[in-house]
Amino acid sequence: MSLRQLPEHQLATPASSRPGRRLRVALISAAAGILLAVLWSFELVDKVIGDNVANAVLGHDAKATAITGTAAGLLFAFVSGFAGTFTACNIAMAASVGPMSQVPGADSTAAPLRALLRPVGWLALGMTVVSAGYGAVGVLLGDRLPQLSTDVVGGVPVRLIQSSVVFGVIGLALTYLGLATLGLLPDIFARRPVGRVVTMGALVGGFLIGRPYPMFNKLFHWAVDTGNPVYGALAFTLQSLGNILLVTLIFAVIVLVTRGGFIRWMAEPRRAAVLTGALLVALGIFTVVYWDVRLPARFGIGWFPMMPYK
Repeated sequence: MSLRQLPEHQLATPASSRPGRRLRVALISAAAGILLAVLWSFELVDKVIGDNVANAVLGHDAKATAITGTAAGLLFAFVSGFAGTFTACNIAMAASVGPMSQVPGADSTAAPLRALLRPVGWLALGMTVVSAGYGAVGVLLGDRLPQLSTDVVGGVPVRLIQSSVVFGVIGLALTYLGLATLGLLPDIFARRPVGRVVTMGALVGGFLIGRPYPMFNKLFHWAVDTGNPVYGALAFTLQSLGNILLVTLIFAVIVLVTRGGFIRWMAEPRRAAVLTGALLVALGIFTVVYWDVRLPARFGIGWFPMMPYK
């Protein structure tokens, strides 16, 4: 069969092989990430959404009520993680949807539930290794960690300096993964879709290393006060599981309702590269700009456009 006899869809060139198109996708995604950083309201996501969700689930003021006992602490860990789904220190986890949809076997129609658990399980594995490890180490180090410090350097709280560094690194990692998916940079996961998902999970777990979210800070202090690194590991793991609960449920509903159709739709290389790469670049750039440009500007370091709301 000659090239002229091939079906049109087999002749089409994937977006990842068209430098002009993939560069435009990257630039538009980066612009969207910057715009999101400008418009973002931490007052809305942290207090209006986060606090109200935690209060409603726990049945009391989540911030003001002391954590009494191990069971209460572990429940608080999961609920506060879920309540913090849309915070600036967690929203980038939404970028995991694209990589999860590309795990081999996730589009099975014979056993959609079992197929669904495969990508979610790989994501949770990468996340748990980091979050549990940091929980145990965090309990052992305690107040020696900048994250639990009340000190201020140059007018900036030390804990926020740690946030800026950690989320800057994570944001750059997400951006790299996005650009690599679009074919603009070398992609070490080109033939390792599972490795990409595990890495995404590790980055989500790494959110805890920089998280300044008040309810997480309360959880961290409780874990340190127990003096038990096992409690710290378990509490931080539950916090991370709460962080990804909503996106996992949304992914599950889409996969189950379409009986794997969404993942088969995402299997087309051009479509997968554009959607996954765009989401990773947008949320990666948002993370870098929000934590390394907007945050310092709040303390008089540099400039960033501020909305009249918080």
